[in-house]
Amino acid sequence: MSWTRRKPIEAMTPAHEGQRLARTLSWPHLLALGVGAIVGTGILTLIGVGADRAGPAVLLSFAIAGAICACAALAYAELATMMPAAGSAYSYSYVALGEGIAWVVGWSLILEYSLVVSTVAVGWSGYAAPLLTSIGFPQALTQGPELGGIINLPAIFIIAVVAGLLMLGTQESARLNSVLVLIKIATLSLFVWVALPAFDAQNLEPFMPFGFAKHMGPDGVERGVMAAAAIIFFAFYGFDAISTAAEEAKNPDRDLAIGIVGSLIVCTIIYVLVAAAAVGAMPFTRFADSPEPLALILREMGQGQVARIVAIAAIIALPTVLLGFLYGQSRIFLVMARDGFLPQSLAKISKRGTPVRITIVTAVLVAIIAGLLPIDEIAALANAGTLIAFTAVGWCLLVLRRRSPDLKRPFRTPAAWFVGLGAIGGCAYLFVSLPAKTIMACLMWNAIGLAVYFLYGQRRAAAGKS
Repeated sequence: MSWTRRKPIEAMTPAHEGQRLARTLSWPHLLALGVGAIVGTGILTLIGVGADRAGPAVLLSFAIAGAICACAALAYAELATMMPAAGSAYSYSYVALGEGIAWVVGWSLILEYSLVVSTVAVGWSGYAAPLLTSIGFPQALTQGPELGGIINLPAIFIIAVVAGLLMLGTQESARLNSVLVLIKIATLSLFVWVALPAFDAQNLEPFMPFGFAKHMGPDGVERGVMAAAAIIFFAFYGFDAISTAAEEAKNPDRDLAIGIVGSLIVCTIIYVLVAAAAVGAMPFTRFADSPEPLALILREMGQGQVARIVAIAAIIALPTVLLGFLYGQSRIFLVMARDGFLPQSLAKISKRGTPVRITIVTAVLVAIIAGLLPIDEIAALANAGTLIAFTAVGWCLLVLRRRSPDLKRPFRTPAAWFVGLGAIGGCAYLFVSLPAKTIMACLMWNAIGLAVYFLYGQRRAAAGKS
């Protein structure tokens, strides 16, 4: 049956030279790609949302989300070095679990990457729009129809700029990304430097006002440490974009593990320090659910100039998130095209070693979402898609350890069964901790995906039988 048909590992690298990507990335590029994709709107905005859901125990929510992501990252590191080809969790699932599961995972990754790129583009537009309207740019062209405008041109513009960089060359994009990532880390370090000295332990009391498990509050909002963790999870993922770069890594055996695990360690340290500085600086109720919690805290502390620096640096550095996720989505689409799920003509590689055609298609797709569709209500869907992919990666790790114990593993995950079960169980718990409407929307998305697979994708799949 094609549903259970598996793809041989040796078939992951394309035989046709015109479909091979150029190996141009070293481990510093991959580390910067991961940090750039992870540190973005999540920590800049979700600290307020998390505090609203969990109170000072948002610190625990960050720790739980980080621990679950650590299990997923270790599983990714082993699988990426075993199978250094583009495609990430989709490709690993095709090898370990079969074509049907691979389709579901690929469909979920499309959801994750499309919504993240679109949401970040609209967030960037929110910073840029006041500057544009002040010089006479029509406001109707800075908002989508759901906000009374015509189209969000700044969001489309920044997507086009990032896509253009990626088509110009992967190495060139990686160099610029590395510079912007350093600006981003310096900005968050500045916040910690200013806010941490104002830490007051009394602001942590009561530490867990809404309890641990998810439950519905009297105001209709689901609260608790796990409810916050399920949303804060958005701030952690992005390291999976590194696994999509496996085919372009100069030394995948070493560089991929450094990039995946290293970026998560760096970001976890940054997040814990930022969260501690924020929660300790003032009572959480004063910045809970604020769209700009870090800037609000700084202004409340009388540090208006520092708050402006943080805001400006966010505008400059936010495109690194777009670059990481747009890069990742184009590579997943590329592999799906190679496998026949999309037209194989889209898998053609340019003379510069980049997939220009599939990058254009990807950019057009996310630009339509960012420019026209109401995404605020469905952004949490990105978490649902990611949790499905991370669960599959943990599953793939355990299946291949059992089925193919002798395969070469340049990076070997320690305590593999604990890590794999931690990724599976942790992601499943976070999934059921998502808002009920998000879970229903995710199920509907995957029902549509299965219909597309059985009516279209199943017949087109070009993978050989195992």
